[in-house]
Amino acid sequence: MAVNAKKAAVYVLVVFVLYVIITDPAKAADYVQIGFEGISDAAKAVGDFMTWLANGGE
Repeated sequence: MAVNAKKAAVYVLVVFVLYVIITDPAKAADYVQIGFEGISDAAKAVGDFMTWLANGGE
């Protein structure tokens, strides 16, 4: 039963993404840009943390 719910959720998500892309491509591009900025910020934070650890936590 959980597998069917997971498949249904993925299907609904894919349909929603396609709907947003088709109806408003500019807004979809903004969402993609926001997502990549979030990933970039997270990677930078992990890098800063690892640098801090490598320097002895000072």
